[in-house]
Amino acid sequence: MAAQVAGAFAGATLTYVTYREAFAHFDGGARAVSGATATAGIFATYPQPYVGLAGGFVDQVVGTALLMLGIFAISDRRNAGPAAGGPVLVAGLVAVIGMSFGHNAGYAINPARDFGPRLFTALAGWGGDVFRAGNGWWWVPIVAPCLGAIVGGFVYDLLITRHYPKAAA
Repeated sequence: MAAQVAGAFAGATLTYVTYREAFAHFDGGARAVSGATATAGIFATYPQPYVGLAGGFVDQVVGTALLMLGIFAISDRRNAGPAAGGPVLVAGLVAVIGMSFGHNAGYAINPARDFGPRLFTALAGWGGDVFRAGNGWWWVPIVAPCLGAIVGGFVYDLLITRHYPKAAA
């Protein structure tokens, strides 16, 4: 987990360094989490103004559960999973989840993908607002994807794995 958070932090750092001048041009050096010149959402997920914590939590659980269901289906050889091409299918699945579940609150679907960049933005000028925005939203993309992954695994086991024919002894 630490390696994933560190990798996401490093990726956010690289993005910031690459586009530092563009950020300065856009926001005049005043890093904002919300409003017309907000740029923190480039790095981490934030809910739309109409999305509450409960609705966002459900959104993140469902998105991650769908990801896990898809990954299990793609990689399960007993379910005619692909011998090759699995990573491309998983990348496509992530893209589809992003397109269909990204509007309400982004699509963290991995706690490290949100937390590492959020830590970076807190240290790089956006400050503590990255943890206060969205009524303290920061914990939702950490907790909800963990629960969603468990739900997705349970549902796959319940609906698919338990219905495989018994292996011959």
